[in-house]
Amino acid sequence: MYSNPDWPELIRKAVTEAEEVLLRQLPALQEKATRNHEKVLKAFQEECVSTYHLQGTTGYGLGDSGREVLDRVVARILGAEAAIVRGQFVSGTHAIAAALFGVLRPGDHFISVSGNPYDTLEEVIGLRGKGQGSLMDFGVSYDAIPLDCQGKLQYALLRESITDKTRLLMVQRSRGYAWRNSLMISQLKELVDFVRADFPHLIIFVDNCYGELVESLEPGDIGVDLMAGSLIKNLGGSIAPTGGYVAGRSDLVKLTAQRLTAPGIGEHVGATLDWQRLFYQGLFFSPLTVSESIKGAVFSAAFWRALGFEVHPEPEALRTDLIQAIKLGSREKMIAFCQGLQKGSPVDSHVLPIPSGMPGYEDEIIMAGGTFIQGATSEFSADGPLREPYIVYQQGGISHTYVQMGNILAALNLWQQGLLS
Repeated sequence: MYSNPDWPELIRKAVTEAEEVLLRQLPALQEKATRNHEKVLKAFQEECVSTYHLQGTTGYGLGDSGREVLDRVVARILGAEAAIVRGQFVSGTHAIAAALFGVLRPGDHFISVSGNPYDTLEEVIGLRGKGQGSLMDFGVSYDAIPLDCQGKLQYALLRESITDKTRLLMVQRSRGYAWRNSLMISQLKELVDFVRADFPHLIIFVDNCYGELVESLEPGDIGVDLMAGSLIKNLGGSIAPTGGYVAGRSDLVKLTAQRLTAPGIGEHVGATLDWQRLFYQGLFFSPLTVSESIKGAVFSAAFWRALGFEVHPEPEALRTDLIQAIKLGSREKMIAFCQGLQKGSPVDSHVLPIPSGMPGYEDEIIMAGGTFIQGATSEFSADGPLREPYIVYQQGGISHTYVQMGNILAALNLWQQGLLS
């Protein structure tokens, strides 16, 4: 596919350059992938996963040993005491909200130490929307501390912001819809050390979306109290049809479970239906799909940089999540990018993405990616809010070759519309 004589020279050169950049990084990427494959396999073996654990339950799901073992497998992988892995979580936002509502109480104060969180959490917190039952509606107060100009946590500001009502510090590990560094595990470890030394009573909560199995360690391994994420991102391995997880200290996980179901019921119910095998199988495949996604992200960064666009992170940068941001600079280029990338999808390749409103977002959003699981960013997608400076965010990729194809088609669409020169 890289020798099509009909392509403009600038795209052929960009492909060649991106392939060379990726080739140089493959040994280091494979080393991390191997360690994570080993970790996941060991967790399955230590919990003695058996054929009967793959069968789902109906109704209340009482006595579902497969559900209980899956919780323990995920807890091991994430370095946590406990976990709840449930199809009843409809998204990562839902899992995060359940954790926050489960742990925080009226009168509590919490701080986002990585700036304001992802767009869909604004209404959960109460920054947008009134009377919907947000945390602020229930008397929980909130502050945010932005990262500094180098993308680092600001400990002096944090120390000044902590009050006697502060109960929890929230960290968004991934960049979300922001042109900023994602937070490496080493940076989270610095936060843990700071809090344990001076504010040991505080709970550290991590929005772990897009971060699982990218580095060799997970937030639980370095002492984070609680984390949450989605199964149609990393840990679902592009196979899980829905769901999310919360993992961490067992007492905090239990509090979250009371909010997911009801007080007194907690983690002990929840039918697993037909998705139980898919959860296990997707989890087992997740180190592979994550490593392929990272390879695709490195290619994407090098490819678009070669075409003259700003990218974040740079292709040579260390990574802690799957997101690759590309600054396109105009509404027209962003739409053309997503419409071109859509043509490389296995599902709905004939569909034309257009900007539209979506629940939980303030701006119009454009999304590209024809996925087998609706909205599964683990498979490969690109999206972003239609606002200046018009940045598109790529996520996931079942294979890095698939990601390469999508990016080339996006560039060709820009070129055909006279938006690339």
